[in-house]
Amino acid sequence: MAEAPRRLFFALWPAAAVAGELDRLAREVQRACGGRATRRDSLHLTLAFLGDVPADRVSAAEAAADAVAGGRFLLELDRLACWKHNRIVWAGCERTPAALADLAAGLGDNLRAAGFVLDARPFAVHATLVRNADCRVALPPLQPPLHWQVDDFALIESRLAPGGSRYAIVRRWPLH
Repeated sequence: MAEAPRRLFFALWPAAAVAGELDRLAREVQRACGGRATRRDSLHLTLAFLGDVPADRVSAAEAAADAVAGGRFLLELDRLACWKHNRIVWAGCERTPAALADLAAGLGDNLRAAGFVLDARPFAVHATLVRNADCRVALPPLQPPLHWQVDDFALIESRLAPGGSRYAIVRRWPLH
């Protein structure tokens, strides 16, 4: 019997301290505009969403990531916004660090060259904080900005579970 496809994506996965700050921010935003805060153990910043990947193609995704060259960088989350079309409040940055833009572009190019189909929309730097939010409510300012030292990126598997998806790190790639 063939292995079931795996639902995968590449992401920046925060260290415990940053996850704690994002969680605190998500709870603050939730108090302001309702909705459902993202669980602390699910907070991340997606680089590339692959969707359902056949088990025999996972190694191709890993090889695409192996070929990415990138340096460590500091991500400054200094912006809160709400997408009204899907009622998601997110944290992002006014200016995307060049190292992050290069990482996302390089990874995306390698994945496409390996035959993966990715979202055609431009890369949007965002960490989802709250779903089903009331976007009519004024969001609190993100002051001071949240600083996230990015030293690696990861391949994540999303598994359906009671109460929503659970994420598991499949593998990490260090940035130099």
